[in-house]
Amino acid sequence: MFKAAVRYFSTKPKPKMKPIELKTPPEQTQTITRAISDIVKEHGPLTVSQTWEKLQEVGLRGLTGKSHMKIVLRWMRERQKLRLICNHIGPHKQFLYTTWFTKPTIKNAKAKNNPPPPKLS
Repeated sequence: MFKAAVRYFSTKPKPKMKPIELKTPPEQTQTITRAISDIVKEHGPLTVSQTWEKLQEVGLRGLTGKSHMKIVLRWMRERQKLRLICNHIGPHKQFLYTTWFTKPTIKNAKAKNNPPPPKLS
């Protein structure tokens, strides 16, 4: 018990994350965020990779890469322009980005696999 107490008090707490500051000009940031929010609004809840594919189809020039898009998505979450929801499918998790004012319509794969109960006549 003494070892557990020492181990508990010897660990440091997780440091607080500082707010993200984007290095792009405000005009460019506005066009990027508007394009991302339009894509998320139009195509429903999307994962990071799905969002990146849709942005590639649009051909947005302001983003330098997928990691830059992830930083912008995190910045948009801080500003409450997007929200992140979690979809549990069995032991797996899927994180989806959606707008704040849309109801998430997530299709649960577990519900598809279970057949309906037999009807008794």
